[in-house]
Amino acid sequence: MASGEERRRRDNLVPLAALISREMRIEKMEKPIVKYGHAAQSRKGEDYFLIKMDCQRLPGNSSSTFSVFAALLQSLANAVSFALSWIFDGHNGNAAAIYTRENLLNHILGAIPRDLGREEWLQALPRALVAGFVKTDKEFQSRGETSGTTATFVIVDRWTVTVASVGDSRCILDAQGGAVFSLTVDHRLQENVEERKRVTASGGVVGRLSTVGGVEIGPLRCWPGGLCLSRSIGDMDVGEFIVPVPFVKQVKLSNAGGRLIIASDGIWDALSSEMAAKSCHGLPAELAARQVVKEALRTRGLKDDTTCVVVDIIPPDNSIPPSTPPKKQNKLRALLFRKKSHFSASKLSKKLSAIGIVEELFEEGSAMLAERLGNGDSTSQSTSGLFTCVVCQIDLAPSEGISVHAGSIFSTSSKPWQGPFLCADCRNKKDAMEGKRPSGVRVA
Repeated sequence: MASGEERRRRDNLVPLAALISREMRIEKMEKPIVKYGHAAQSRKGEDYFLIKMDCQRLPGNSSSTFSVFAALLQSLANAVSFALSWIFDGHNGNAAAIYTRENLLNHILGAIPRDLGREEWLQALPRALVAGFVKTDKEFQSRGETSGTTATFVIVDRWTVTVASVGDSRCILDAQGGAVFSLTVDHRLQENVEERKRVTASGGVVGRLSTVGGVEIGPLRCWPGGLCLSRSIGDMDVGEFIVPVPFVKQVKLSNAGGRLIIASDGIWDALSSEMAAKSCHGLPAELAARQVVKEALRTRGLKDDTTCVVVDIIPPDNSIPPSTPPKKQNKLRALLFRKKSHFSASKLSKKLSAIGIVEELFEEGSAMLAERLGNGDSTSQSTSGLFTCVVCQIDLAPSEGISVHAGSIFSTSSKPWQGPFLCADCRNKKDAMEGKRPSGVRVA
C-alpha cells in the first residue's frame, strides 16, 4: 500500500495536458496586442511599405509569431534633385524599393540559424539584419540598375522591438509616460559628421552642388552621384562607400507597451519626433497615422512622398493606465531608457518592465562588416558540414572561405583566420565599401 506521503504526492501531480494549457494561458497573457495603421500622400510614387503580422520563427508553431513593419523610400542620386524619401523610400526610380520589399525579409530570415529558441533568435537577429541588408544590396546591384532606396525595418516580437535602418526614414518610440525616443539614426551627410568622415576616408568627396557662377547651394552631397545620404540599398552609380550596413537597435518595452511611428522623410522634414508623437496622442493606430500625415502636410505642404505607419503595442488586458507626461524630458532618458545589465539580466528585465522602463538590449551603427558580422559563431558551418558565407549563405569549401577579419585594420580579432567567413564576391564587396578597391559592379 502507498504511504500517506506518496498519496499526497500523487494527488498533487498535474496532468501534462493541464500543464501545457496553463503555459499557453500564461503566454497569451504575457503577449501584447499589436495594432497598426498606415497613411500616405504620394507626389513621386517612390515610397513603399511592408506589413506582415503573422510571421513565424518556427513554421507551424503559432506561439512563435512575430510582426514585421518596413518602410522603403527611394533615395535620389540625381545631382539636380533635392528631395529624398523611402520607408522603403526610393530614388532614381522605384526598382530598388520594390526589389527590397520583395526580398529583404527572406534574406534576413535566411541568415538566422534554424531551431533556435526565442531568446537565442532575438540575439541572432542584429547580425542577421546586417547580412540581409548587404545581401539585398549586392543582389540588386548585380542587376546593373542605378535606382536606390532607404529602408527602415522593424520586427516586433512580443515586447521586444528590433529596428534596422539605412538612410533618413525614421522610427520613434512613444513610450508610456510621455517620453519619445529615436530608434534610428539619420544617415544624411548634412547632419551626420561621423558619416562624412567615413565617406571621405573611403574615397568619396563630400560637397554642395555648384552653380555656373561657382556658388554652392543645397545640402551636402556625396560625389560622384550627388546623393545626400551616406547609406542606402542600391545606388551603384554613386560609389560603394554609400553602404547598405544598417544601424540596428533592439529594445524591450515595459508591460505598459508603447507606440511606434515609422515614417519617410516627407514626415520628418515637416515634424520633429515630439511633434509627430504629440499630434496623434489618444488616437487609435489607423487614425493616428492619418493625423501625422495630415499634420505634416499642414506644416510643409506636399513637397515629397509622405508615408507613415503607426504600430501600437498594447497590454493584453489594457489595464495599465498611461503615466502622466514628464515635466522634463532630459531627466527621463536616463530613468526610462536603461541599458541591459550583464548581471542578473532576467531578474533586472522583469523589474524594469514592472516600473515602466524601456530596456536597451542592443545598439550598433558601425559600417565595418568585421565589426558587425565578426562576433558570434566563429565556424559559420552549415548542416551539410561545409562552411557558409555569412552574407549570401552559399556553401563554401574550407579552402574557399575568407575570414571577415582578414586584412581588416578595424578588426579586434587576433586570429584573422577564424570565421565567420565570406565568399570571394562578398569579400570584394566588403573591400570596396571600405575603399580598399573599386567595385567590380558595372552600370548597364
